[in-house]
Amino acid sequence: MKYKILFLFTVAWMMIYQSTVAQSTNRQYNKDYRYYAKKAKEPIIIDGELDELDWKRADEAKDFAKVLPIDTGWASQSSEVMVSYSDQHLYIAITFYDTLPGKRVMESFRRDFSFGKNDNFLLFLDPFLDQTTGFSFGVSASGAQWDGTMSDGSKVNTDWDCKWVSVTKHYKDRWVSEMSIPFKSISYPSGSKEWNINFSRLDLKSNEKSSWAPVPRQFPTASLSYTGRLVFEDELPPSKVQLSFIPYINGSYSKSPDQNSKGKYDADFGMDAKIGLSSSMNIDLTYNPDFAQVEVDQQITNIDRFELLFPEKRQFFLQNSDLFSGYGEASTTPFFTRRIGLDAPVLGGVRLSGKLGNDVRVGLMNMTTQKTEEDLARNYTVASIQKKVFARSNIGVIFVNKEYFNQPDSSELYNRVLGLDYNLASKNNTWTGKFYYHNSFQAKTDNHRYSQGARLAYKTKNIQAELSQISVGKNYDAEVGYIQRRGYHLLRPTITYLFVPNKKIVNHGPTLSHELYFNPEFQRNEQNNTINYLLVFRDRSELSLGYKQSFIELDRDFDPTYRSDFILPQGSTYSFGRFLASYTSTAKKLLSWSAEISKGDFYNGTIQYVQGQLGYRIQPYVNMSFNVNYTDISLPYPFIPTDLWLIGPKLDITLTEKIFWSLFVQYNEQIDNLNLNMRFQWRYQPVSDIFLVYTDNYAIDGRESRSRALVFKMTYWIN
Repeated sequence: MKYKILFLFTVAWMMIYQSTVAQSTNRQYNKDYRYYAKKAKEPIIIDGELDELDWKRADEAKDFAKVLPIDTGWASQSSEVMVSYSDQHLYIAITFYDTLPGKRVMESFRRDFSFGKNDNFLLFLDPFLDQTTGFSFGVSASGAQWDGTMSDGSKVNTDWDCKWVSVTKHYKDRWVSEMSIPFKSISYPSGSKEWNINFSRLDLKSNEKSSWAPVPRQFPTASLSYTGRLVFEDELPPSKVQLSFIPYINGSYSKSPDQNSKGKYDADFGMDAKIGLSSSMNIDLTYNPDFAQVEVDQQITNIDRFELLFPEKRQFFLQNSDLFSGYGEASTTPFFTRRIGLDAPVLGGVRLSGKLGNDVRVGLMNMTTQKTEEDLARNYTVASIQKKVFARSNIGVIFVNKEYFNQPDSSELYNRVLGLDYNLASKNNTWTGKFYYHNSFQAKTDNHRYSQGARLAYKTKNIQAELSQISVGKNYDAEVGYIQRRGYHLLRPTITYLFVPNKKIVNHGPTLSHELYFNPEFQRNEQNNTINYLLVFRDRSELSLGYKQSFIELDRDFDPTYRSDFILPQGSTYSFGRFLASYTSTAKKLLSWSAEISKGDFYNGTIQYVQGQLGYRIQPYVNMSFNVNYTDISLPYPFIPTDLWLIGPKLDITLTEKIFWSLFVQYNEQIDNLNLNMRFQWRYQPVSDIFLVYTDNYAIDGRESRSRALVFKMTYWIN
């Protein structure tokens, strides 16, 4: 009862706080940072040469403010950004001066580059002026492109791609890039004349991150609450209905032990389509989608009691994905797209997503999977609506439905979830939080079908604190979601204090975390206490030292090795602790590495593990990495000592901005598998690709292939 009272108090405080700041919702930070974009009088050629008259008469956004390692003063290397536009395109020109000795840091030509491993420029756009959603575009020093959709005020999902062009050129004292972004690729309100905007630069040679409109160091430069304002000379033209088709063809060869020696040949086709109903609302259609080209997941040694969560990488599910997947918390989300289509082929689907006015976002998705030998055909529907309230907060409602086709008589095979979320975001981003209540509906259960939580976080330059509370009923079942565990109550306070000395160490400080789990009768069954000390150095390398103490009463039988014939029985209790240490080197050197080690008790035995990554690049063409994880678990008789190796060498070659080849090998003793994945990609036209993918799986002894496949796929964007 006391935790329900705490939960209600937290929610009430969140609402009271928001009502007190509602009077200031029109306030904008950095309101004096305004860039006036002049309309181009003649065509701008995207060639990396800023010699057009429109660039010569354009204003310059310069004097970038430092964000890291400190957020006072100006960046040591000069930056200049210019903006122009036509009826069809937004044009960006950047000049980043670089007078320090040494090579510029550029990892590869691969699209959606790793932010922290490249000198780069990022652009953040908020066309609806809501400081919550938007778009991000950017280029690395190699000329690799970055694009993504923005949500929650600062998150960027780079799995979204659109059709735009850029050219980057290098000079002795600077590098220059020119970009052209079609307005039809960006959602914006009718009659637009002003957008929120910010420009960000990461300069690894000087160990500085900077931005045009200043951003406090505790926040990412993507924070839309600290943008400046882009003012167009004329009102933007109204958008027209846009129609794009992306057909594909593929052919494949596959073989597994249950097939004949000749294997199986197959050919297929499918199609995606995009219909822009307006500048802020889109329909996406897919028929017979094929995801053979999606990059393989990086495997993890699992010593936890719960299912691992891997990210979604399939393109169809990614645009406006926060509208569907942003409900609940990471461990209690009612909708997780990887539940769709990984155990049965997807027949087709449709998704409607976008904005109604400036304050309402809507999403509707419907997918159908084919019947297989193991499962009936299924239909998945999810509907979401979000309404902005106060300064930057929103209230959302989600409905998820999973239905089976052609059910046997008297069967009731369905699962539904209805949920309400309130997301708190203060004007200056210092306070954030969430409250949610979800209920599932399925046959033969009538109580304890809820998932509920509250979280409140406070973040300043020195103090970062968070209090969260979660309760999940024992019969709550979100079959299309990710629910890590059921039948528990959780209380979790966390606090960090950072010292900012402004010397060789940029910041350092301790983090204290306390996790307390209770069963449905509010009896303690798990507790985790963690203390950690983090040091961040000026070259962006990091060192972390910590200790974790745990108490666990098992709620089910459990084998910590996942390989034994024996188990630790349900109801048994254990108290144990272990030390942890990790280090990540600077990314600006050609040779980089990271490592984590842990040693201590583990249930009624001991554990020690080391995991690390060694990387070397021949920039920007070749990236080589070697991932390794060694876990040594020793439990008393009848268990036998268990050594688990997970080794993953990877070679990534980017010959140009259009041709990519990668080889990824993963040797995993825990699942007794050796996986080889080889992937070739040729982007012969913008967002149009040819893929050739080879995959092979072997038993650890390597003497027998479990399955292998060779897939050819060709896509073409018709716009």
